[in-house]
Amino acid sequence: MEYKKLIIRNWSLEDRPREKLLNHGVNSLSDAELLAILLGSGTRNTSAVDLARQILEIAGNNLHQLGKLSFSDLSHIRGIGKAKALMILSAFELGRRRTQTDTLTKLKISSSKDVFKLFQPLLGDIPHEEFWILILNRSNQVIDKVRISQGGISGTVIDSRLILKNAIDRLASGLILCHNHPSGNTQPSDADKKITEKIQKAAAFMEINLLDHIIIADKNFFSFADEGLL
Repeated sequence: MEYKKLIIRNWSLEDRPREKLLNHGVNSLSDAELLAILLGSGTRNTSAVDLARQILEIAGNNLHQLGKLSFSDLSHIRGIGKAKALMILSAFELGRRRTQTDTLTKLKISSSKDVFKLFQPLLGDIPHEEFWILILNRSNQVIDKVRISQGGISGTVIDSRLILKNAIDRLASGLILCHNHPSGNTQPSDADKKITEKIQKAAAFMEINLLDHIIIADKNFFSFADEGLL
């Protein structure tokens, strides 16, 4: 027996989130309704909104936690195939990138909190380690931010030569290191301390000041400068 998925256009008018968005604005939609628009359709017995609610329940009804789900996590949810999983991942990645679209050259770094605010949306909820640098001019204004490496859950390879090349090429006066700990532990490892010391000495030789090294773990962070380690 042939059946139809519960596609949004087949719903009653009052239950269609697209029409609700057009008639009342995007702010009128719930998280589940917004997610349902991304999904487009549900399953044989489940509407897109109900499927969206199930996905949100898996994430504890927390969008921050939903953003942490991997492709594997999403694609194994009943009713979510590869295409829907990729669509959700893409939507969250666009959201992360939107937070990074400030004009960096106008941003001045005055404290470790400024660095945390810049990188937390980028690194706070990803399941693997990434190592970035923030390149500053003499006035501590941001020239650029560069991802140096991407690794696994427990670490990533850091090439100090690549860090210095990026800083020199952009005529840096100051440099800030930043990486994340997916484990949630903000405390620096021995390896973190050693690479910080190594880069500090190498940067000083090129008359570049290493100002800080920030470790981000979800919504918390550790600053080498604040803790007197630089």
